Order: sequence, then structure tokens, then C-alpha cells
Amino acid sequence: MKLKSSSSITLLLFISLIFFLPSVSSQACKKTCGNQPIQYPFGSGPGCGDPRFQKYVTCNQEKLTLTTHTGSYPVDTIDYNNQALYIQDPSMSTCSATQPSKGFGLDWNAPFTFLDDNVFALLDCSTSSSPLYKSKNHSNGTNVLLCENEGAPVCSLLYSCSPISTLNLPISTCCVYTPVDLGPAFEMDLQKLQCNSYAAIYSFNGQESNPASWEYGVALKYKFSVKNDYPIDCNVCERSNGACGYTGAYNAFVCNCVNGVNTTTDCYFTASWNNSLKLLPWQIGTWLIYWAWFLVWIFF
Repeated sequence: MKLKSSSSITLLLFISLIFFLPSVSSQACKKTCGNQPIQYPFGSGPGCGDPRFQKYVTCNQEKLTLTTHTGSYPVDTIDYNNQALYIQDPSMSTCSATQPSKGFGLDWNAPFTFLDDNVFALLDCSTSSSPLYKSKNHSNGTNVLLCENEGAPVCSLLYSCSPISTLNLPISTCCVYTPVDLGPAFEMDLQKLQCNSYAAIYSFNGQESNPASWEYGVALKYKFSVKNDYPIDCNVCERSNGACGYTGAYNAFVCNCVNGVNTTTDCYFTASWNNSLKLLPWQIGTWLIYWAWFLVWIFF
């Protein structure tokens, strides 16, 4: 038997440590933002969650916010089971308040679409110059709405709300606009449409005739990927009490563990590391194989 040179052994140990030991990042990804739980694909800060979502949904001062080119909007809640995000537009009108608004839009490349349950009611629209009224009724020559006919009940109920009814607006100045009509740019430009405000409803709460009980806000659908499969690596990471994140120029996957420790797999190893190397059963086998190979390399 002949031992390897000390320099070779030192180099091997150094490489082994780099390969097996986790790295430490500058921060640990939080599991909550205020009182809202945060799960993949969202994250509490840079390096957390999915990089495609990080620029749109952020946690600032313990408040979860969606940002698009039209403004910043508080996130009410996230339904992770149904992959839905519910937001509020502070400039939106409801049955309890009405105010001017510029509208709402999504960035064309954002990983969101509108849920089919959304109903947008455009309020106080110009019946003389709005493009919504540019179609002529050939029987009498008057302008008619280019909105869906079923919008009338929603408009009449909204216009019966006290804040809106005091404006004495005719029902003809209301128009129901659904997300599928916003076009590929997902843009609702009220200035261009010459409407002063809008109300967004994502649920009638089983009380279609009572606008005071409706759920006001915008509901968005998100997808994990083209196939919309939950990443396997992320699932394993979260099961080990880690948070899914990314790092480097190519946004490589990392599992962010407690105290800001990053691994490329999961947090089981760091948990045992923090408990004086009390390895889990599967880890013991891994280490025995590694050290057996190491001893063979030295002595043979």
C-alpha cells in the first residue's frame, strides 16, 4: 500500500467539502408576508420563489403587492389549490364607494391571465363619444352599446347603490366588460374608452341581486410552467421545510433553508448539520459509501 501525497489528499478534501457542504446566502426566504402564507411560485424577496413572478408579486413592509404598468395593487389572498390570486384596486368603485379610475391592465408577458369569473362593469361612460357606443342601431339610427347584453342586470344593480345613485347617471352609461374582451394586451384603458370608473366583481357570493354582498376585486390565474406541473425539486424542498428559490446568472434552482442556508436539493442535510450531525437513515448510507470510496482512493 502507498499513501497518496499530502497535497493530493488536501485537494480532495477541499473539493469534497465544496461539493457536500451547503452554501450560505445573505437571507432566509420567509414563509409568510404579514399574515399571508407564501408558497412557490411566490417569494418574500429576491432569490425566493420563481424568478418569473418575483418582479410582479413582492412583499414590502409585510404587505403582499402585485405591480403592473398600471399601478400597484394589494393582494387580498392567494388560493394555492386553484392557482388564483385575488387583488384590490384602490381606485376601483364598489357598492360602498365610487371614485375616478384610469383602469387596470396586466403586462403582456406577465405569468397571469384573468379568471373566467371576473366581471368588469365600466361606469359613467360617454354615450356620445366612447368607442363602446360607436355601433349604430339601423332601425332608428341611435348608438348602441358594444357590451354583452347580460350586463344590464349588473349595471342596474350597481347603479342602485347609494354612492352611485347620487350621481344620477342613466343606466345607458354603464357597460359590462369581460376579461376576454380586453384583448391580447390585457388592457382596460378607461381614458381611451371614455369611462370615468369601473367595478370589478369576481364573485356574486350566491346573492346576485344584492350588490352590497358581492366580492369586489380582480381574480387572476397563474401557471407554474407551460405544462403547469409543480416542480418536483420544489416539492421535495418544501417537504423538508425549505423554501424554493433561485440563484446565479441562469436562475438555477436552490432550496433555501433556515438561517439562509442554500442547497441544490433539500434541507434534510442542514437539519442534521444543525443537530450535531445526527444524520437521517438515508444520509448514513450515503456517507458510508462516500467514505468507503475515499479510503479506497487513499490506500489503493
